Amino acid sequence: MNVAQNIVAGLDRILTMELVRVTERAAVAAARLRGRGDEKAADQVAVDAMRQELNRLAIKGTVVIGEGERDEAPMLYIGEEVGSGKGPAVDIALDPLEGTTICAKNLPNALAVIAIAEKGSLLFAPDVYMDKIAIGPGYADGVIDIDASPAENIASLARAKGVAISDITTCILDRPRHAKLIDAVRATGAAIRLIGDGDVAGVIHTTDPEETGIDIYLGTGGAPEGVLAAAALRCTGGQMQGRLILDTPEKVARAAKMGISNPKRIYHAEDMARGDVLFAATGVTDGNMLAGVKFGRNYITTHTIVLRSSSRTVREIKARHQDLDKF
Repeated sequence: MNVAQNIVAGLDRILTMELVRVTERAAVAAARLRGRGDEKAADQVAVDAMRQELNRLAIKGTVVIGEGERDEAPMLYIGEEVGSGKGPAVDIALDPLEGTTICAKNLPNALAVIAIAEKGSLLFAPDVYMDKIAIGPGYADGVIDIDASPAENIASLARAKGVAISDITTCILDRPRHAKLIDAVRATGAAIRLIGDGDVAGVIHTTDPEETGIDIYLGTGGAPEGVLAAAALRCTGGQMQGRLILDTPEKVARAAKMGISNPKRIYHAEDMARGDVLFAATGVTDGNMLAGVKFGRNYITTHTIVLRSSSRTVREIKARHQDLDKF
């Protein structure tokens, strides 16, 4: 067995279940503040909980997608080192509370999310917008094209799926900047599922249209969230394309400092999350794919998916925690 195989085996053996514990802990912390209207407080407790659990892992971890730059985020900032310092060197992309507004309003699809890959495998993306298009697994390459119109992409997907355009449902963030996109999609006859927040969940929902009712994701959202979504799609075989929106000299310069030399480059899922990738997400609020945290009198229940790219394994873990002290 060579060195690369040793690393992959190490990631699989050490981190698969440990990742579940990381997102479970963050989700439970955030869930205690569901519906309280305080986005910052919910995000902070999730950050604190995730960081505490990450530092128990036998890894040499570097946060490449986190809560922000060092001067913007006291914990889990980009470049922060986490873990015990022993074990494989890994890149980490995380969002302790994906959908802070969703959690604060107790709306569907808030998640605690993390992805881990071998060192140097995750895109070091600046905190800017990214234009995105994504579909789930089972389609030939080239079905979608970020430079094609919404009508062309939806028609192409409908042909590949063998259904009418009216049977396609598109997920789009409900934002004023998407008004023309929404009009263009509706003009095709396709349906739209508008979401108020949480575009990582929006992209992930394309991986199981029969369960979620979502076939394709379109629109602009955060680039860090794009990397997390790409990690999930790498594990399921879905397709994604993204292009950073670097529309000011300051953004171009900031991206250049992070190693991005071509501001117009189109990134595919395998460009944003290379090699062997592990991904985990735990529901904070009830959603299309994951149930939210439930608080019983003597127990807490959580619902998590954990994915691995090299084996295309999808594990769904519904846990009942009776040792409440660990939270």
